[in-house]
Amino acid sequence: MEISIIQILLLSLLAFFSIYDELSAQFIGTRPVLVGAIAGLVMGDLQTGLIIGGTLHLLVLGVGALGGTSIPDYTTGAIIGTAFAVGTNTGIEIAIGLAVPVGLLMIQLDILARFTNVFFQKRVDKAIERMDFKAIERNVIMGIFPWGLSRAIPVFLMLFFGSQFVDTVLDNIPEAVMGGFKVAGGILPAVGLAILSRFLPIKKFIPALILGFILTVYLKVTILGVALAGLAIAIAYYQFKVSGSETNNEMALAGSISESGEYED
Repeated sequence: MEISIIQILLLSLLAFFSIYDELSAQFIGTRPVLVGAIAGLVMGDLQTGLIIGGTLHLLVLGVGALGGTSIPDYTTGAIIGTAFAVGTNTGIEIAIGLAVPVGLLMIQLDILARFTNVFFQKRVDKAIERMDFKAIERNVIMGIFPWGLSRAIPVFLMLFFGSQFVDTVLDNIPEAVMGGFKVAGGILPAVGLAILSRFLPIKKFIPALILGFILTVYLKVTILGVALAGLAIAIAYYQFKVSGSETNNEMALAGSISESGEYED
């Protein structure tokens, strides 16, 4: 992989910031498509970053870490996948297939970061008892580092020591395994859409789903065109609902007047 040390450092910082952002403001940390785009900019290929990040983003839609559970970190996977795809000039499907195990590996490191963070949490509890607000602030800030390093260090090591290693692995991976990566990369978007469909009122809007399928598969309409068609249908549906509600209210009011001969309070 031809990745400069500056790019490695920038991608490591991106991994550090993404997990910090995920635990705070959530601007990009929970959105692999945005992190993939930024990684693509760092690597000089925005399109590849968007494709890889967008594909991995489908896997996290509707998924949340509840009750302190750890979930696959496909945000970090998007960074590694984008760097791998651009740096080695391999197919996007293979890069996505490799990004998924990275996301799964991050589960173990996420658990390790949580264990490490308990140390700072106990110090915060003691500082609360002493009403030492500076110590509280200091330990909260220090608690950021275990989380950030749990992502930044693996990204740095994979990219820094991965140049010759990855090339060697690519040359020695059996063709069947590489084919498996390609198949997995092609299946993942369908899996993500299937997960997303469980959280959407598909049965209520079957006509819109069929229309979108026809526009995409048979008429080859672009995603933007399908989105605009969906927007038009949504606006028409909303206006129809509002118009129907107003008509019902007017009919109810007219019926009330006809029965009593005057307006009711």
